[in-house]
Amino acid sequence: MPAATVELLNGGEDEDSYDLVCVGFGPASLAIAVAIHDRGIPARVLYLERQREFKWHGGMLLPHTRMQISFLKDLATLRDPRSQFTFLNYLHSKNRLVAFINLSTFLPYREEYNDYLTWCASHFDEHVRYGQETLGISPHRSKNGKVHAWNILSKDVVTEQRTTVRARHVVIAVGGKPRIPTALSDPSPNFPIVHSSSYSIMIPSMLAKKHGRSHAAIVGGGQSAAEIFNDLQNRFENVSVSLYTGDSALRPSDDSPFVNEVFDPDKVDEFYDLPAEARKETLNRNKATNYGVVRAELLDRLYESLYRQRLQEPNESKWQYKIVPRREVVGYDKQVDGRLRLKLRNTVDGHTKLSDVGFDFIIVATGYVRDAHVSMLESTKDLLETGKYDIARDYKVKYRKDAVATDCGIWLQGCCQNSHGVSLQKLLGFIAAVTDTIL
Repeated sequence: MPAATVELLNGGEDEDSYDLVCVGFGPASLAIAVAIHDRGIPARVLYLERQREFKWHGGMLLPHTRMQISFLKDLATLRDPRSQFTFLNYLHSKNRLVAFINLSTFLPYREEYNDYLTWCASHFDEHVRYGQETLGISPHRSKNGKVHAWNILSKDVVTEQRTTVRARHVVIAVGGKPRIPTALSDPSPNFPIVHSSSYSIMIPSMLAKKHGRSHAAIVGGGQSAAEIFNDLQNRFENVSVSLYTGDSALRPSDDSPFVNEVFDPDKVDEFYDLPAEARKETLNRNKATNYGVVRAELLDRLYESLYRQRLQEPNESKWQYKIVPRREVVGYDKQVDGRLRLKLRNTVDGHTKLSDVGFDFIIVATGYVRDAHVSMLESTKDLLETGKYDIARDYKVKYRKDAVATDCGIWLQGCCQNSHGVSLQKLLGFIAAVTDTIL
């Protein structure tokens, strides 16, 4: 979608027609909004967002948690350091630049970065429709049968009223759906299993309804699981917490400078050109940068708190906080009192047994599924070159050239790891450069 080729649909006369529609208004689409603004591109753009207001990972905005990437990898700096939407300019506008410099850190608090993103998003309110869930995208054909635009169907999350808009260019950047293991999924309302993405929204209110000591289980071994384990210890005194991980230990993330180069923008070209097997091997080698790992300083903090517990109470069976390795959760039994006892499989010998206690709630920190585009693009499957959602280097879905006009397309963000590399799983640190590629 090069800027030079952007032409206004219908001369801007049709209020339901746009040059570009972005599905989702998280950091990826926000970076596109910033880039369009900075370049002065005269395009008619609409952003559709399911949330009713801008919020970035609202369920994990925990006190004292910091970003895992440098503030310099913001929405604009890598593309244009002079942009008004850099993190530094945000600090300047909030009169905190000097104070932030005195912190001597590249890693802002997560709540501050959310405020930065919200500040950026506020500049584009007139172009965003919040509370709109996109249901599907279908081809809009010209008289010769060729697709020259896309119909985007959405519904209001409150009224359920449906609306269709049209655009020549569509970017799908909806983020991931919470991944909940089948063994722990249950459609019942008020079921006490919560994904980490909803932790800070749901758990405090659930705890407020409890009297006396509560028992919580955390399933997972990555950064989110560790942060929640730490948060429950620090903020809620009447909660006993057990963290279960299938690995033999919580492992540190590798953010050393040479390894961190895998997130450099120019590494995408190198990865994209690799054969399929080499891509898989590269992804596997780079897992320690982002998958099921925890920042070393948090690991140190957790180990120190568990050591103090050991010092004060030698009897492990009485510990309030436990990290239990080599345990895979394969199910649960519901007790008469409503608590859940977890079925735990030993990953060494395969034996399964129930947890020693019943849990009032279980927090699942098992990541996300990034396939929302599949159902959203169902009606375009017959247009695909290979029958699969193959992605070009510029993140554009590969549709047949005889079926879709060259000045019309759909781009994907946040779900292109297999084709573009591990950088896409740390999209926030890479986003300005990605936007440069798309535009």
